[in-house]
Amino acid sequence: MRAVSALALSTVLAATAACGSGSADTAQPGGAPGGKTNITAAMYPLQWLAERVGGPDATVTGLTKPGVEPHDLELTPLQVAGLQETTLVAYIKGVQPAVDEAVAQHAAGRDFDAATTVTTLPAVAGEEHEGEEPGHGPGYDPHLWLDPSRFATVATKLGERLATADPAHAQGYRERAAATVADLNALDGELAQGLSTCGSQAIVTSHTAFGYLADRYKLRQVGVSGLNPDAEPSPARIAEVVKVSKQEKVTTIFTETLVSPKVAEVLAQEVGAKTAVLDPVESQPASGDYLSAMRQNLTALQAALGCS
Repeated sequence: MRAVSALALSTVLAATAACGSGSADTAQPGGAPGGKTNITAAMYPLQWLAERVGGPDATVTGLTKPGVEPHDLELTPLQVAGLQETTLVAYIKGVQPAVDEAVAQHAAGRDFDAATTVTTLPAVAGEEHEGEEPGHGPGYDPHLWLDPSRFATVATKLGERLATADPAHAQGYRERAAATVADLNALDGELAQGLSTCGSQAIVTSHTAFGYLADRYKLRQVGVSGLNPDAEPSPARIAEVVKVSKQEKVTTIFTETLVSPKVAEVLAQEVGAKTAVLDPVESQPASGDYLSAMRQNLTALQAALGCS
């Protein structure tokens, strides 16, 4: 995270405090106009979830702009200051170091770490964690939103947390959480059925972001890079992926929307395969939303794995 000078930050915090001292009709509890609960979401999947569950009773602010790699996020002084005013910060510890640090310093007790609401998968042995030095990550794979069944649990827990924070609108939060769970369960069913009769189970991906998807639907992920999408794969790792791809008769090497496809393209040429996009849904899709992006992933996987 880019360092923010003490003077600059103190100036912003002072300005924020001044804005927060206005009349009751413009500065209600929760930090949002009109008495709405103010939710800050660290990255797109949680922003989508917060908007669905919060509905008209909440104002949701996303920290990561569309098209920005979430792991590389650097917070501005205004974003850091905003964390002091928000009702709840939804994030996944370990994905965005800048957010982890800012939450610990400015939003302790008002944080909603989605990773604490579900059973997480361990980080791939021998791989460094997202943006962290080896041995310094939390020790789990943070991409839990790629399993809709786990994400449904997060939706329920978020609804309960918002109901506690804003009792006047508790019923609305719980009802919208239940509706979101229903949509996620329907998506889970589509994925399970659509991937149940595939000729292959091996998916070769740019980085190991798809562990939850593979675990849920009995696939086997072969990542070129580790959990960190910016990590350069070693020659030995590339050779191993080529070997496995040939053994498994892989027809498709998957690239991602926010990661350079160059290594995947070279691998595809070496293996005699084509490339296709498998979206980790870390950023807001160019069109559609989380649900439509996951359904596009299903289509891509069915074509690559020869599903009937």
